[in-house]
Amino acid sequence: MASVSATTARMTALGRAEFTLLLRNRTALFTALLMPIGMVWLISTSVAEADLGGTGLSAGGVTMTGGIGAVLILVVYTNLVAAYVARREELVLKRLRTGEPTDPEILAGTALPTAGLALAQCALLVAAGTALLDLTAPRRPELLVAGLVLGVVLLSVLAAATATVTRTVESAQVTVLPLMMVSFLGSGLVVPLELMPDRLADALGVLPFTPVVELVRTGWLGETAAGGGTVRALLLAVAWTALAGYAVRRWFRWEPRR
Repeated sequence: MASVSATTARMTALGRAEFTLLLRNRTALFTALLMPIGMVWLISTSVAEADLGGTGLSAGGVTMTGGIGAVLILVVYTNLVAAYVARREELVLKRLRTGEPTDPEILAGTALPTAGLALAQCALLVAAGTALLDLTAPRRPELLVAGLVLGVVLLSVLAAATATVTRTVESAQVTVLPLMMVSFLGSGLVVPLELMPDRLADALGVLPFTPVVELVRTGWLGETAAGGGTVRALLLAVAWTALAGYAVRRWFRWEPRR
């Protein structure tokens, strides 16, 4: 019990320090607070031009669930890659490793502020969608929560993995693009997989972020994405998280590259 309390105290202290740094970083705040709003508008524009007949999906439902995915990617993934690289280059991670926190505690503590901010924004999107777009309340809230939690954990670990190939904070703007583009275009955020050919939808269904989108959509709307299956989505999200975790344990650098 004492060990759990000590771990919680260390992670809380790390999270509080990271939150202070986040508030001082105007670029990170812009990415976290304003870019998701722009992406929701972009998704709504794209969905308005799509023919959703026969998919069982509504324009509002696709927009808001896609918006949740955009929040997770922009707030958690893009901000954390830059944060991990910045703390590494500033020797913060190296100094932290000489103290009591374990490696997982350091990485998780760094992720706490962005994770909390992303979850708060997702909650606002659910409330706004229910109140303003006549969407139903989450039909399977346990799946929605599972999708959000798995999404935060998966993207946090993927951010640490991406940091291994990112040399500077500036280059993080480039190294985050592959996963971002693949997720936005191929995971059902902007274009539902139901509108794609079956073989293509099946292939895109194994992308890292697709199971998260599927769980969020199923949890809120009760609609399963193409090539779906709730158990399959859960297992796939866990598998991607484990694979990214292995990459972090194997290749994550705690000191600047020389």
